[in-house]
Amino acid sequence: MKKNQPKREKNQNLKIALSPKSVAVIGATGREGSVGYAVFYNILYGNYRGVVYPVNPKWRSIHGVKAYPSVLDVPDEIDLAVIIVPSRFVAEVMKECAAKGVKGIVVISAGFKEIGKEGEKLERELKEISNESNIPLIGPNCVGIINTESTISLNATFARTMPRSGNMAFISQSGALGVAALEYARTENIGLSKFISVGNKADVNENDFLYILKDDPSTKVILLYLEDLSNHQEFIELARIITGEIPYKPIIAIKSGRTREGARAALSHTGALVGSDEAYDSIFIQSGILRVETLEELFNLATAFSSQPIPKSNKIAIITNAGGPGILATDASIRLGLKLANFTNSTKKKLREKLPSMVTISNPLDLVGDADEKRFKVALESMLEDKNVDGVAVIATPQLMTDMKAIAKAIVKSRKKYEKPLVTTLMATTADISDAWEVLDEGRIPHFKFPEIAVRALASMCKYAWWIHRPRTGIKIFDNVDKLEVRKIIEKVKSEGRKFLLEPESHTILKSYGFPILKFKYVKDEKECLEAGDSIGYPLVLKIVSADIIHKIDIGGVVVNINNPDELCSAVKKMIENVKSYNPDVRISGFLVQEMAKKGKEIIIGMKRDPRLGPLLMFGLGGIYVEIMKDVSFRIAPIREISAYRMIKEIRGHQILEGVRGEPPSDIDAIAECLQRLSQLAMDFEELEELDINPLFVYEKGAKVVDARAFISL
Repeated sequence: MKKNQPKREKNQNLKIALSPKSVAVIGATGREGSVGYAVFYNILYGNYRGVVYPVNPKWRSIHGVKAYPSVLDVPDEIDLAVIIVPSRFVAEVMKECAAKGVKGIVVISAGFKEIGKEGEKLERELKEISNESNIPLIGPNCVGIINTESTISLNATFARTMPRSGNMAFISQSGALGVAALEYARTENIGLSKFISVGNKADVNENDFLYILKDDPSTKVILLYLEDLSNHQEFIELARIITGEIPYKPIIAIKSGRTREGARAALSHTGALVGSDEAYDSIFIQSGILRVETLEELFNLATAFSSQPIPKSNKIAIITNAGGPGILATDASIRLGLKLANFTNSTKKKLREKLPSMVTISNPLDLVGDADEKRFKVALESMLEDKNVDGVAVIATPQLMTDMKAIAKAIVKSRKKYEKPLVTTLMATTADISDAWEVLDEGRIPHFKFPEIAVRALASMCKYAWWIHRPRTGIKIFDNVDKLEVRKIIEKVKSEGRKFLLEPESHTILKSYGFPILKFKYVKDEKECLEAGDSIGYPLVLKIVSADIIHKIDIGGVVVNINNPDELCSAVKKMIENVKSYNPDVRISGFLVQEMAKKGKEIIIGMKRDPRLGPLLMFGLGGIYVEIMKDVSFRIAPIREISAYRMIKEIRGHQILEGVRGEPPSDIDAIAECLQRLSQLAMDFEELEELDINPLFVYEKGAKVVDARAFISL
């Protein structure tokens, strides 16, 4: 059998399991209040189009359906088995399913790795059975799966509600949150194509389901709730294809665990600034995934993406019948990176001819309080026809003379003629406008409670539009690197039982990987310092070299702008005095004599290795205030060329690098190359734990590494 044949077979079986023609519920029961009862009830009375078989040796029949003692006793083929038995019996039941030829298994039962070592052992056994039989295992400790397609209509969960059919698929790692999402979707009349609770992910995980949903014709938008990732590099590559290649599908995600409590303290700036949440932010950015904070925001964005076309640009128009909401929408638009479009002359002319004289023709367009559906129709169609407008937000507030249902009908009718995204806000607190909302729902027009929320949806769609049309770049591999030299240094440091690299070692590693290094020499005493000074040339910088000192500048371990041999000798004596005063027992290995760099823009680039997600790169404005300002960006290595440039563009202070108040622009290409070289270095040497280049001086042309600090794992 070919190497990846089992994987393909398992993927095919997973597809069958998500759209089964027959389901066995093992552990089904007629006892109300039990999970076995709820799952069987949901399948039987949920309009399932296939055949369902209850399996339980203690029951002859359940809800009038004949029950079987074992899945082996079921006379027909089984596509999906849903297992709800005590955890200690699950492995034996899975073996029976394998013998039966079941295509896929959902284990709802809990009592596995979430309870400790004994549960972990049981879960490993399930994984082994799954691999040996090529049967995909969903769970254990999950809620189950739902498929709302009209030809399937399967609710194999113990949730109380079945969502209406729609074009959004939801993958949830949390069962409780998944059930809450189903309740919310039902309450808000939001349709789903599929719901998948992955549970402990003993076998199949989010990547396996993304692979299937990528080509699922009933799914237009994918929603995720994640607590961790099983294989982040596979996730990034797969998500990039789904979100960015035709036919593309937006992915919107919630990732729990945003806070930094409990994070391990780090000695480098990068280590101090980065946490797992920054790593996941980077993964989502590199994957084209939109990250949100709440379930409400998740479904708000999904509703817009599922029904509206992607905008061509970020130029929008705002139509309202009330000044205040229009101003709120305008403020939110500018804050979120949208631009208010300038109407064409023909649009202005049409609006002046058809709207009352008290309406000022501007953006936002305030139709004033007594605006009826005809006025909204004229305004909306004019905006949708305008070539300068690529998205529209309509805000209507109910007045005594306002017929909100008629306005909703006008919006739906006008929208059908144009392929531009449209979001609406029908603001009402006391008025009953549910009939207007129903009109918009039927017309597939997203509506939101407040104008800021509607504008945020438009802004997210514009952000996604950039991702779709972004330049495609690859991962650049530099061949002018000396891996052997780096390996030699790392092995030497490890042999000495050190984690902290001496600065000359860090500079040598960077030089070996093509970084722009200042001329330097590592010396042992004053005499060698003078020889190094003659060789390099003045002015110079002198630095203490000691494995006991990480932050040199704090204890007088750095002297700059040394202009002659006498100053150099004086600096050596003074430095030894400072260091010994700080710690009489400090071990001084020597001195770093370094070329004095001309002043440039100070930036920092760094790397911190996440134990699960690998090397995380950081970029920001450098110097001593980096941890205070926290104006930094992150990416998971390896990075593509475009990611390096986006990292630079993302920080708030990027305009400083572009040149302000007559200053020349900095060499952005040089920074991007350093980031890519650092990415390659981090990927080549997994022992490299943390690395800071702070500062990297950047000039109008070129850059120079001024200071470097690195740590390895032993």
